[in-house]
Amino acid sequence: MAEALLRIAATEGLQSVSMRAVAAEAGVSLRLVQYYFTTKQALVLDALARLGAQLQARMDRWVRAAGSPPQPRSTVTAILSSVLPTDEESRRITRIYAAYYVLVLGDSSLEEHTVPQPALLEGFLTEQLRLAQEAGVVGPEKDPAMAAAGLLAMVNGLGSSVLGGQRTGEAALDVLHHHLDELFGPAPQARPRPAAT
Repeated sequence: MAEALLRIAATEGLQSVSMRAVAAEAGVSLRLVQYYFTTKQALVLDALARLGAQLQARMDRWVRAAGSPPQPRSTVTAILSSVLPTDEESRRITRIYAAYYVLVLGDSSLEEHTVPQPALLEGFLTEQLRLAQEAGVVGPEKDPAMAAAGLLAMVNGLGSSVLGGQRTGEAALDVLHHHLDELFGPAPQARPRPAAT
């Protein structure tokens, strides 16, 4: 049922999603949806948790594809690259997160539930940049927390520009890698790509 909500969100947005529409998409009775999810908010939050797990699995695949043992630069590059909408999976994830953000604008009770995952990701990237700084790969004048926040904000903006047709996924990756080269220095290897799934 939560997956049905995600399918609706990817194509139609979340503003008009109803429990009845989710039941129809899932091929189950409205009563069954109401049994498992007493409110639309409960259903939306469960679907958001599932979406977060899907994004985490995607990031994990990209980090593994970047090489072993993972290094701070390859990890940061893989995570940020995986978030950009460059293929059908990532376009779907980006569209649904955008739908959630629009929904939050109209329902502040959902706001507290959308903050933890982005904050955790920002904290993780900050730690990776600190490790890179300790290894002498990132300059001592850089603020890891500010750099991580800026990179995530840039990736979010690039994602919107891809979905809006302003640039291609490949062009968005070029912008990302330009900024990573400014932070880390020129990349010594090819861009990370996930293993075939």
